[in-house]
Amino acid sequence: MRQQRLFLTFEGMDGSGKTTQMRMLAERLRLHGREVLETAEPGGTRIGTEIRRILLDAANQELKPTAEMLLYFACRAQNVDEWILPALAAGKIVISDRFTDSTLVYQGCGRGLGAETVVTLDRIACRGLVPDLTLLIDIDAETSLARAHARNASRAGSDRMDEQSLEFHRKVYGAYHALAAREPQRVRVIDGGAGIDDIAVEIWKAVAPYV
Repeated sequence: MRQQRLFLTFEGMDGSGKTTQMRMLAERLRLHGREVLETAEPGGTRIGTEIRRILLDAANQELKPTAEMLLYFACRAQNVDEWILPALAAGKIVISDRFTDSTLVYQGCGRGLGAETVVTLDRIACRGLVPDLTLLIDIDAETSLARAHARNASRAGSDRMDEQSLEFHRKVYGAYHALAAREPQRVRVIDGGAGIDDIAVEIWKAVAPYV
């Protein structure tokens, strides 16, 4: 018997630890006998990975907000068609590191392009696909930037989004919390300041009823 499809997403500021938590959750789900597809945005597919290089290259400071947003949705559309929808149709659990919520807060709010524009593009790129559950790993803007800069120093490089102003990242943080307040059934806020294992416990409490 085919198991019910499930689409989970992880959201949060850079440096929140969401990628680590996503991998831990995927492993736990596999131990429960579920097939899991892990993907990430920007990235995921081969074409998405090429788009990611453009978006995150610190040399591309001239990339304008509208072009930036369209590139994110081009990456997402490819991911939805090539990986996500086929996996869901096969009854797999799909877990994505970021999805449209990221565009809503970073480009819609942070860049000031507006939620309506993001929603319109989402209808085209995702055709109504909405996560069943979104896990928002919560850290503040200051902690996010400190962690991102420490990470970049350790690898002798940076990405374009990490170089945005503190004001920009504070807008993003506020937009995430506004989203969680609007959609409390879908978006679950998880304290990102706790220990890795404690965060994983809280995530499992949120996910277990869906599995």
